[in-house]
Amino acid sequence: MTEIANTISGLIWGHVLIYLLIAAGLFFTLRLGFIQFRDFGHSFKVMFASREGAKGGISSFQAFCTSLAARVGTGNMAGVAVALYLGGPGAIFWMWLIALIGMATSFAESTLAQAYKIQDEEGNFRGGPAYYMELGLGKRWMGVLFSLCLILAFGLVFNAVQANSIAAAFNVAFDIPKYAVGIVLVIGSGFIIFGGLKTIARFAEIVVPFMAIAYLLLAIYICAINSEQLPGVFMLIIDHAFGIEQAGAGAIGYGVMQAMIQGIKRGLFSNEAGMGSAANAAATATPNPPHPASQGYVQMLGVFIDTIVICSATAALILLSGQLEPNSGLTGIALTQEALVTHVGEWGSTFIAIAILFFAFTSIVANYSYAETNLLFLEHNHQKGMLIFRLLVLAMVMFGSLGEIKLVWTLADISMGLMAIVNVIALFMLSGVVIWLAKDYRRQLKAGRIPTFNRTDHKKLDKDLPPGMWD
Repeated sequence: MTEIANTISGLIWGHVLIYLLIAAGLFFTLRLGFIQFRDFGHSFKVMFASREGAKGGISSFQAFCTSLAARVGTGNMAGVAVALYLGGPGAIFWMWLIALIGMATSFAESTLAQAYKIQDEEGNFRGGPAYYMELGLGKRWMGVLFSLCLILAFGLVFNAVQANSIAAAFNVAFDIPKYAVGIVLVIGSGFIIFGGLKTIARFAEIVVPFMAIAYLLLAIYICAINSEQLPGVFMLIIDHAFGIEQAGAGAIGYGVMQAMIQGIKRGLFSNEAGMGSAANAAATATPNPPHPASQGYVQMLGVFIDTIVICSATAALILLSGQLEPNSGLTGIALTQEALVTHVGEWGSTFIAIAILFFAFTSIVANYSYAETNLLFLEHNHQKGMLIFRLLVLAMVMFGSLGEIKLVWTLADISMGLMAIVNVIALFMLSGVVIWLAKDYRRQLKAGRIPTFNRTDHKKLDKDLPPGMWD
């Protein structure tokens, strides 16, 4: 089963998705006028104002924290270690690159999700790629395909991946049996996911900033005390990214390709740009300013924080430690733990175990919220189906705590790849709407007005949107 999964994953990533994602990132970067660089400062301005305007609903900041909860998880700690082990230091460069161009793709999908959102029976906003595929493209079958891929990936497989890393970390740090960790995770996850969308948003708003800042402060401290080694680490990443060191050995092509594939795979798994997942969180917000593009700016910033900031912190911890050894078998969360132990002593293993608990547990909760939105798209608030799905999610959390890590990661790669392919195709088809919304936002901003979306200004949007939305 592992060999079959590896073959399918290699086909999707090595021959289709890498080129598709890079093409999408470059396309939206160019068509949106390098928006991730030009308006980088404005993204922070919108994010700082994002706590306002929710009126009892979910604020843009809560939606941002929910998406960041899903982004910042196993990929930032275990995923970076896997990328370094399989692809070498050069994988980090490609992780940076896919994040920078992926910021434009994230803007596109989040803006569309906010524009094409609907309101459910409880008054919550719902949306995402499945909804803009149905409303914007008139292709419900495409939305159904995406929803099925997302439910498999985020509701089931990714939650198993997150639980796997938590159980492994606690087993290494405290010698706690993995089944015991699994039971605790099932109880904690069940308590929150049965509380509904607003409970998930409030939980993410409290936990995510705390966990990210604590991890970054430790990483900054370690970089500071090893500052003389940082230029060498940076050059090591660049050398391996372009095969400079391998050129003399004749292995440049294979080495660069491995670095590229691993960096892009793990980068996408972490920041989710182009995958269509974070767009589900973007749709839940009541944006401030009241324009779909404002949520695009907020979510675009999430890609930067996740990969350029947090993933780089993990890469620095590992590369500065000297623990990265080819064919050593030390990879995943265990490699990150050993790296931190090298820097600060035995308590480093404990710190990573606690950090991954926060990172991965919040990811489980946020991943579930994405899957719930897509299940509603399929079933239209079928309560019995929702109950069965929630129980299945908790079963996968338990399975992940006990499962074999290589197979779990490969299944995650396959389901994530299928999702991204369907979503990127839809983004290209709706690119005209994205570009119009971005221009409409900037036009109002330059005129000194608070950007406000008027659906009647765009005939297609006015025709496609449900009655009452954005009135």
